[in-house]
Amino acid sequence: MIYQRPPLRPRQALAFEGQPIGSVEVAVAQHFQAHGLLATDGAGWRVAAPFDALAHALREASLLGAWRNELLPVLADSGQRVGHIERAAVRALGLATAAVHLTAQAPDGNTWVQQRAFNKPNDPGLWDTLMGGMVSAADTLAQALERETWEEAGLRLDQLHGLTHAGHLIIQRPSGGADDVGYTVERIDWFSATLPEGVVPENQDGEVERFDCVDLGQLRADIVAGRYTLEAALILAPDLIDGLTAP
Repeated sequence: MIYQRPPLRPRQALAFEGQPIGSVEVAVAQHFQAHGLLATDGAGWRVAAPFDALAHALREASLLGAWRNELLPVLADSGQRVGHIERAAVRALGLATAAVHLTAQAPDGNTWVQQRAFNKPNDPGLWDTLMGGMVSAADTLAQALERETWEEAGLRLDQLHGLTHAGHLIIQRPSGGADDVGYTVERIDWFSATLPEGVVPENQDGEVERFDCVDLGQLRADIVAGRYTLEAALILAPDLIDGLTAP
């Protein structure tokens, strides 16, 4: 599935060592060209400094959200990892990211969901799949699934019944409000499983407000009411979301 929204303002391609990696707003690129961090090749831009220096310059220019001290891989369009960069910088540079989600049912068919902590930088207080997290520069997809399932839900993968890769979703959309220079390009791989009777998720990292187990009617009504993140809504009830292209 693909969910697409155009950028708020024109963006031009961004490359690293000849490989396309993202995109950047023209005014932002020109600003960093003056500081020797980006260079133009006429049709687009190329990174002319270490990724770390570029991330810190974006931070100093107040073009980033919360600094995470977490590195994400820099991926070329081919999928090759060509470096790593602070997580807060990826949207401003239109860099592709990877994430993993877990949906889980109870034995009675109801769905386990989480409410995101109210101090989360993104989508605080909204409802989400049982687990969702980024694939870091140090992770494989399997490692991210295992780590995030424990940190967010306190569950080991061998506790889950019928764990399977259920699909993937690509999201391309502006990252924030009218003044945000970022653009999200993300691939989400999601997995599904059943939690056995008596097994209850328990957050370990402080990023979840609470868990609930809801029936299909409540789930869909809450999605329509805007109580879920876009990512969770697209995974749990894509038929309710406009602008979706499938497969």
